[in-house]
Amino acid sequence: MPKPGPVAPPPDKEPWPRVIRIEPSPGTVIALLLLLASLWVLNRLLPVVLVLIAALIIVGTISPAVQWLEDRRVSRGFAITIVFGALLALTVVFITLTIPSLIAQATNLLDEEPLLRARLANRLAASHLTLPLADLLRTVQSGDLIKVAVANAIGFSTRVVAVFAYIMSSVFLALYIMIDRDRLRGGLFSVVPRSHHIRLSRVMLNLETIVGGYIRGQVITSAFMAAFVFILLRACSVPGALAISMFAGVADVLPYAGGLLSVGAAAVAAIPRGPVVILIVLVLMLAYEEFESRVIVPRVYGRELRLPSSVILFSLLAGGVLMGIPGALLALPVAAAVLMLVGELRVELPGQQEQAEDVETRERDDRGEEEYERRAEGMPAEQAAAIAVEISVDRSREENSPAPKPEAPGSDGKPD
Repeated sequence: MPKPGPVAPPPDKEPWPRVIRIEPSPGTVIALLLLLASLWVLNRLLPVVLVLIAALIIVGTISPAVQWLEDRRVSRGFAITIVFGALLALTVVFITLTIPSLIAQATNLLDEEPLLRARLANRLAASHLTLPLADLLRTVQSGDLIKVAVANAIGFSTRVVAVFAYIMSSVFLALYIMIDRDRLRGGLFSVVPRSHHIRLSRVMLNLETIVGGYIRGQVITSAFMAAFVFILLRACSVPGALAISMFAGVADVLPYAGGLLSVGAAAVAAIPRGPVVILIVLVLMLAYEEFESRVIVPRVYGRELRLPSSVILFSLLAGGVLMGIPGALLALPVAAAVLMLVGELRVELPGQQEQAEDVETRERDDRGEEEYERRAEGMPAEQAAAIAVEISVDRSREENSPAPKPEAPGSDGKPD
């Protein structure tokens, strides 16, 4: 007698719900735990990671100058000494030209603060809408302002000391990386399979190019900011225009906070000139900040880093939201590096079709790897790394050099 089968649900009722069981494999669980542990360690070591990234940016910035000196038969150690000495001299010149002038202006403002506050209170008292603000200014004592400023300065000084310590750590780490370049590069190549050495060397060269483009973009935008502030303050007869403009140019390196520092320094310097000049400086500085962020930055970095304007704006916003000022500062080189890695590692994106250029690039990769295997056979890691970099440099020059134009018929002087 046949056994009764499962009873089907009545047609007027909903079918039984299906139960989906997710049973991850032990390997998946271990990989997920390792990923979470890595993210936790990375979060704890974030200052160290930022110091390392800053050191690599410094290395990428000064490497072309060191290489330029080496090409002119200057020893590497002496070239590094010259470049770091020049950077130290520029830093000393900047501090000498800006800090004393800024301190002098701050001291003059503190001395003139009662007179300026009384003058501003009298102007505000002329209107019924601003009369309460005028009364508030008259009740404020100079000693209270100084106490608040001192308390904030003490709390802010600890952060300044910490940031200065991180900056010095990055500089010395960059110096050690430059000195031990061959040994560190050999160690990196020794842990990577030889079949990937050419691609690794190209990635390193492209990263150096990205850093150089990013620094050039920073120099251009900072120079524009410094020139604009100098012209504006000189036109308004504001004292200390040179020092304020240099400070604004350096502060422009910091996303978001740099603009506030530049506007604040220019407005404070214009206080002795009266409220009309202050208003003019504020309006023009804010207008330039908006123009720089919407027009200058996308165009300059788009050309230097070969990034679309939309990617630049999105990267700055995402970096600022995720990691604040450090994130916004590193957003553009990280975005350019990600796009470069996608191209160098031949990552196939969804919807992308293979083109003739991709086939030609793959053939060049194969030829480069064959040449590297032939030349680096039996050599230690340091020498093999140098050969891989040499092959990658030659290929980069070949790709960037303009293609020869076909000669016109009869251009050799012979009749057709």
